[in-house]
Amino acid sequence: MFVRRNVTLLAPALAAVLLLTAGCGAQEKAESRSESPTSSSTPHGYVEGAAEAAEQQSRLLLGDTGSGDTRVLDLITGKVHDTARRPGVTALTTDGRFGYFHGADGTRVLDSGAWMVDHGDHVHYYRAKIQEVGGLPGSAGTRVRSDAGVTVVTAPDGKASVYPRAQLEQGALGTPARLPDTYAGTVVPYAEHLITLTGESPSRIAVLDRSGKRVATPEGECEDPRGDAVTRRGIVLGCADGALLVHEDDGTFTAEKIPYGEDVPRHERATEFRHRPGSSTLTAPAGKDAVWVLDVTKGTWTRVETGPVVAANTAGEGAPLLVLETDGALHGYDISAGKETTVTAPLLKDLPETGSGSTTPVIEVDRSRAYLNDPLGKRVYEIDYNDNLRVARTFDLDVRPSLMVETGR
Repeated sequence: MFVRRNVTLLAPALAAVLLLTAGCGAQEKAESRSESPTSSSTPHGYVEGAAEAAEQQSRLLLGDTGSGDTRVLDLITGKVHDTARRPGVTALTTDGRFGYFHGADGTRVLDSGAWMVDHGDHVHYYRAKIQEVGGLPGSAGTRVRSDAGVTVVTAPDGKASVYPRAQLEQGALGTPARLPDTYAGTVVPYAEHLITLTGESPSRIAVLDRSGKRVATPEGECEDPRGDAVTRRGIVLGCADGALLVHEDDGTFTAEKIPYGEDVPRHERATEFRHRPGSSTLTAPAGKDAVWVLDVTKGTWTRVETGPVVAANTAGEGAPLLVLETDGALHGYDISAGKETTVTAPLLKDLPETGSGSTTPVIEVDRSRAYLNDPLGKRVYEIDYNDNLRVARTFDLDVRPSLMVETGR
């Protein structure tokens, strides 16, 4: 396996050390004044069983939909870890730490052992051992969303269960609390509440407490809801005429429509958002030959005309739109100008049929790199999107990475 790591990463790592030290110093002093003598010996940000690091501890979770084999690729060490086989796996999602391997018979949960805790003015990065957690009931189409307090599992029939996050972090599923009603959309934890959509048509926003009691119904409707994303600006829900942004400010929830500004055919709607965690710039296919870019901060949609789209993503403001097209090459586009700026040589020699679902390659993006899985070529590419889409590293694998998500961000 080729795992050369670019030495230019040392500078960001050193900067991260300095920021971590400076950011935590004032808080540690404040906490030490209020802690007991016993607790004062516990370092700020301490997590039992985990090691804190100065830089992001990214790992890629990989799944082979054919064989059911799964792997975890540690992007810091370059080491590949074998994990349990999961026959029948059809989809893989993550909440930044845990991987959820979805299949017809339920969802298997894997603790990737890499995560971050965002304190607003500074961030803590952690690494720990990789471990199996257990299985969640459900069928294909089950959706899982998390925040620091809970993990919510929404079944295809609209019923939802809330699992305590603390027990997941200790390696156990715990006993879920069943929400009393049935919902039209995914139940998403946000601002110590749960955000979802009612079953009426058009659907309306429902703000629930953690027990499922409705506590607010912000003004705003969503016809034919499909797709959701969590951003720093709030929850984004895909609707027939654009997106609905649900935001909380000092305990008050509001819903703001971000319209397309034009009539968009159903097959060209944004229904599956991808973005860098922490970013407020979302991407979604706009039919076969274009990509939607939603700037949540500005409340605007941009349609970028591309070649035939296989996968798309972006790191956010100032970064290029990355599009894997059917020629097997990765293309970079200037979002504001709508123009292609760079293109790689073909990276994927063979592509699954477009629209084949879970075996379609994806692009994962973090603050400095993008990752592209090549299922048929049994490899993953690491791309420096700030350096003309340079291939920084190539990881050869012993499985077909049909499914891929990144954790530790």
